[in-house]
Parts: sequence; structure tokens; C-alpha cells
Amino acid sequence: MISFPNCKINIGLNILSKREDGYHNLQTIFYPIAIHDAVEIIESKNEIPVSYSHSGIEIFSKPENNLCIKAYHLLKKDFPFLPNIKMHLHKNIPMGAGLGGGSADAAFVLLLLNHKFELGLSQPQLMDYALLLGSDCPFFILNKPCFATGRGEIMEPIELNLSNHKIAIVNPGIHVNTGLAFKNISVGENTVDLKNLIQQPIDTWKNSIINDFEKPVFTQHPSIAALKQELYSKGALYASMSGSGSTVFGIFEKDKLSNFNFPNHYFFRWI
Repeated sequence: MISFPNCKINIGLNILSKREDGYHNLQTIFYPIAIHDAVEIIESKNEIPVSYSHSGIEIFSKPENNLCIKAYHLLKKDFPFLPNIKMHLHKNIPMGAGLGGGSADAAFVLLLLNHKFELGLSQPQLMDYALLLGSDCPFFILNKPCFATGRGEIMEPIELNLSNHKIAIVNPGIHVNTGLAFKNISVGENTVDLKNLIQQPIDTWKNSIINDFEKPVFTQHPSIAALKQELYSKGALYASMSGSGSTVFGIFEKDKLSNFNFPNHYFFRWI
């Protein structure tokens, strides 16, 4: 059985406060984007629980840190009858890019295992499992536009449809140190009502919807800041960095698209 995990962008990302558990309270809009990986799971007669392979973009994480493998073992604890499997992941979504590709892969593994082996888990139950894998994993179980708070796991579906626009997705291949970005962020600086702002016309977002990670990341990586300005110079109604970077996106009117000439090693897609 095969599935195609999609990624997401963050429209606005405000870090509201530091929590006692070490995490941060935030508010953001999660919006699903049609750039996909592919994951296949088949039952295996091998002696090891998970025979894992991958293709596409190179993955450098150790097997014990692989969220897809962790997702299997998470369910295996509660469903010991879960058979051994072969899992193959074809990686197309840039990694460490603020697009949530790894979280999406893990969430879709949970969904695949639940469906293929008839575990009978409800959506809320799957979201609880997903949260054990990462703060934004539960979003990919729901996988629709959401206003998110808490660590990102408290989600409220919202009406937001960008299908009448085109979205440019650009990743320069820069790895952003998320820990350093958090260290340099101004906690509680932006406490706007993001759920209300997102319902305003898109061309007003530029002056009101902010990603708090941009300030420290743009200081450390001016070339990422330049990408945002390039998108605006070519007519974007709204442009922003997604997550903690380094992906930048721009929302354009469909009849006002521009040509871009990014370096060959950049990841670029129109959605």
C-alpha cells in the first residue's frame, strides 16, 4: 500500500511564551501544500520488524532517529499483532526546510498502518500518537487549513482557500539552526489575532502577518531575506518564510505570474 505525504507552509508564526516543559506556546496558520513524498508499506517475512529503504533526496539521519520507523514502533507497543513490514520512502520534499516533510511522512505512516492492518484508530487517537512524534505531526492527520496554538497541536480548522492563486515555493538549500533561531527570537513580540487577520484580503497580510523566525534567520542568512524581497519585487501579494526556514513562499494572482531565475541547486515549484 502506498501513500503520498504532502507538506505545509506556515502563514504567520508568532512565538508567544516559553513553557515550563521547554517548549514554546505559539500561534500559526498551517496550510497544506501539494508537494509530495511517497511512502510504501508491505507486509514482510523478514525477522526484523522494519526493513527500511529510501530514494530521492538523500537522508542522513540514523535509523533510530527516523520518524517513520518510530511511528511503526509506537503503534507496535499497543498493537503487538502488527506484522513485520518493509517500508520504502521516496523523498521529494526538502528536508529541514520549514515544510514539515519529516512530520508528514511519520503521520502518513500512522495512517497507512491503521488502514492496512485495520487497527480501528479514530482521527483523535491518531493525532495523539502523532503528537508523540513531533509538535506538527498531528496537523498531517487532519491535513486541512488550521489555526494552531499551544505547541502547534491545538488546532481549529478554518475557511482558507488559496486555489484561485498560485504559490511559489523556494528553498535555497540552506540548513537553518532551529535552536539558534529560537535562542535569538523575541518571545511575545507579536500577539496579534492571527485567526482574524487571516480572513482579511491577502494584499493586507504583508503589513500584519509576521513570522517571528524571520528576524533572527534573516540576520544570520541575508540570502534568505533576499528571496522574500525577490518574490515581492515580482508581484507577490504576500511573501514569508515558512516555519524556521529556510523555505520562502509567495502568493501570486494567477494572471500575474513572473519568471524566476534561481540557481540550479535551489528547489523551486509553482503550486
